[in-house]
Amino acid sequence: MIQNRELTIDDYVAMLRRRLWVILIPAMIAPAIGFGISYLFPPKYTSQSTVLVEAQKVPQGYVKPIDSEDLMQRISSLQQQVLSRTQLQTAVERLGLAKGANVDEVMDDIRKNMTITPVFPDAGGAKKKPGQSDVLGFQVGFTSSNPRNAQQVCNQLTSMFLEENLKAREQLAQGTTEFLSRQLEEAKHTLDDQDSKLAAFKRDHFGQLPGDEDNNFKILMGLNSQLDANTQSLNRAQQDKSYAEAQLSTMMSQWKASSQSSTSPQALEQQLAQAQAVLLQLQGRYTADHPDVVKQKNDIAELKKRLAEVNSAQPEQNTDKVSAIEPPEIRNLRVQIHQYEQAISQATSEQKRLQEAIKTYQSRVSLSPAIEEQYKQLTRDYDTAQKFYTDLLGKKSESAMTTDMEREQQGEQFRLMNPASFPSAPSFPNRLLFAGGGLGAGAAIGFALALWLELKDKAIRNELDVEAVMELPMLISLPWVVEDENSGKKRLEAGTSTRDRDKETVQV
Repeated sequence: MIQNRELTIDDYVAMLRRRLWVILIPAMIAPAIGFGISYLFPPKYTSQSTVLVEAQKVPQGYVKPIDSEDLMQRISSLQQQVLSRTQLQTAVERLGLAKGANVDEVMDDIRKNMTITPVFPDAGGAKKKPGQSDVLGFQVGFTSSNPRNAQQVCNQLTSMFLEENLKAREQLAQGTTEFLSRQLEEAKHTLDDQDSKLAAFKRDHFGQLPGDEDNNFKILMGLNSQLDANTQSLNRAQQDKSYAEAQLSTMMSQWKASSQSSTSPQALEQQLAQAQAVLLQLQGRYTADHPDVVKQKNDIAELKKRLAEVNSAQPEQNTDKVSAIEPPEIRNLRVQIHQYEQAISQATSEQKRLQEAIKTYQSRVSLSPAIEEQYKQLTRDYDTAQKFYTDLLGKKSESAMTTDMEREQQGEQFRLMNPASFPSAPSFPNRLLFAGGGLGAGAAIGFALALWLELKDKAIRNELDVEAVMELPMLISLPWVVEDENSGKKRLEAGTSTRDRDKETVQV
């Protein structure tokens, strides 16, 4: 093939015509060789079973599913459990596959020849429900040289899948419920501790809690008002006592003077004048209905009565006896002074009590911000513990319902749709596939051989080849003269020559 020129479609067609048998011969021989090679491999039989994943029968709005993991991840996890040494050894012993063979080799062979294929819905199928997985189920396949063994092992593996799924879901539900029960018990202890702390705080700071602040202010104002009234009463009692003591002192001096001079009219008149002077003082301080004013008027009337009796010349022996006894006015004054003292004592005690109460409520009011901060912290911790306990209680109830649902097999379940099939034809080797592979390989070899021959071919077949080789323009070309073997005559052959004939060209 002349390489220093551009090839056209006609050149490629000419090449294909020249090398057609070079391509066809390997392409026809190779499929037969591939088909024959397929008989060199021992046959393998594959048994398959189909497992359908049924959705949860109870609506998810009432009971949440126990497992939110992706279905294929769960299937992969179940596959690891099924292919574990413990499970496989039990299956091998049950099926009797280890007779005359190593158990480990048999288990490795099962692991290598087992396949899990997900089953997806058809493109034109119904729309999936909310929460439903894209995978409808999965197929369990097992390949063996014996079709009966393939079916038995596939059945056993499928049964192990179903059992492990039930066991795993029940264990997961039970484990979740037990975990939540332990957490709920700890949360209850924490809540009880917070409740005890809050109750002790309320008991120790009774009347100082944030809700008592307004009441404390009101009580403090009321105590201040009571203290003011008590102070006024105490001052008034002290004034009345002082006045009564002064009056008693005056009357005692008058009585003693009168007792020394017996009951002479002069002494009585002097006492009457003093009593009238006292009456004027009382009338200046109190009203006419005041007890002291009324009493003083009665005393003046008594003095006038006695003065009249003295003037009527009462015997001497009686006046000495009478003068030895204190007058009723003095005794009344002593009683009043005693009453004033009692009132002062009570008012003083009440004043001390009110002052102590005021100090207590003032301390409560001053400590309210700090106590409020501590109370809020305790309340916040208590609310947090209570909310956590309530949430755990709800989760435990949901977990208990989910556990019951799994025990009653109302949750998501694996259902055997198609049991393991008996393989009547081997799945390997696929002889048609071997023949097709041979056809492709033969065609590739033929094309490669044809290309190699074209690259090695340096023949000049047309004017373009001449121009490419000579790098000179061609002026004229003579056709190839062919002698007819039958008639002995010569004739001109037009067109492109074959590889075995060279064209004679004349160049200038």
